[in-house]
Amino acid sequence: MLADAFGREVTDLRVSVTKRCNFACVYCHDEGLGPVARPSSAHGDEVTPAEVERLVRVGRSLGIRSVKFTGGEPLVRPDLEEILDRTVRHIPDVSLTTNGSMLERRAPALRAAGLKRVNVSVDSLDPAEFREIRRGSLAPVLRGVRAALDLGLKPVKLNLVVLRMTLDNIPGMIDFVRGEDGLRLQLIQFMPEYNRHPEWMVDIRSVRAWLEAHASQVLVREMHHRRVYQFDGAEVEVVDPVDNAEFCLNCHRIRVTHRGELKGCLNRNDDLVPTRGLDDAQLLDAFRRVITRRVPYYGVYRTEPSIPPEMALPVLPPGGRGAR
Repeated sequence: MLADAFGREVTDLRVSVTKRCNFACVYCHDEGLGPVARPSSAHGDEVTPAEVERLVRVGRSLGIRSVKFTGGEPLVRPDLEEILDRTVRHIPDVSLTTNGSMLERRAPALRAAGLKRVNVSVDSLDPAEFREIRRGSLAPVLRGVRAALDLGLKPVKLNLVVLRMTLDNIPGMIDFVRGEDGLRLQLIQFMPEYNRHPEWMVDIRSVRAWLEAHASQVLVREMHHRRVYQFDGAEVEVVDPVDNAEFCLNCHRIRVTHRGELKGCLNRNDDLVPTRGLDDAQLLDAFRRVITRRVPYYGVYRTEPSIPPEMALPVLPPGGRGAR
C-alpha cells in the first residue's frame, strides 16, 4: 500500500463517470472541475466500462479497497450497471452518490450488479424549497431512498449541504432518519471556492457545537477524522473540509475524472494525470505518481482562509430564530 510524504495511505477511489446531470443544484461544484449551471448534453469523452475496470484492477494492486461512483449524476449513464459489474470483480466494496431522481427504477439492477450502498442528496423535505435548491422534484428522490432501503443498499446516507438556506432543515432531517434502520444523515460543508455566493456560508463550528450539545455520543471516523453524532435512533455525520487541516491530514482518497484522469485532490486540477493510452505498467506508475505527490489541500497547499474573516457570517444553532 502506497503512502504520500505525510504518511497518508490511499484506500479509496472515487470515480466520476460523467459531468452530465438532470438537476442544476445551486451549490454544484462538479467534483472540483468547476460549477455546472445547467444539465449538460452527452460527452463522448466519458470513461468506458472497460477503462473503469482497468483503473480499478490496477488500483487494487496498490491497496485500494473501496470505490465510490459519482458524477454529475451517475445514473444518466445507461451502462452504470455494467460499470458496477466490472468493478466488483476486483473490489467488492462499491458505493454510489446520486441525486436519487432515477434511483427507484434502477435500484434492483444496481443491487444485482453489486452495489452495496448509496448516498442520496436531500437538502430539504419541503418540495418547493427542494426545487428551489436542486432544480428538481423531491417525490421521486424519496421514492428512490425507500427503494434503496427496501433492497438493503445500506447505509443510505442523506447528504444535506449546510447553507444559510438549509440550516433550519437540520432538526427535521434528524427526525426523518430517526428510527429508520439503515438511514443516516450526512451534513456537508458548503465549499465557497466553487460558488459565487460566499454569503451562503455558515460557521460549521456552530453546527458542530449544536450537535454535540444534543447528541448522546460523539464518535470519530478514521476517514478525514469526521465527527459522527449519535442521537436517539439517529446518526449524523459531518463532512467539514473547508479550512480544516485535520480533515485533509486524514484523507485516504484519490479520484478519477470523467475523462479518466487521476487526481489526488478534489480541490485541485493542476495535478491531473491522464491515463488513456497507457499500458498497465505506465498506469501503475501514474497511480504511484498521484499517490506519492499528493499533499493536504488545507494547511499545506492552501494556507490562507477560503473566506476572509470579515465575510464569515455568524450563525445561530439549527432551528434558532434568524438562522435562515
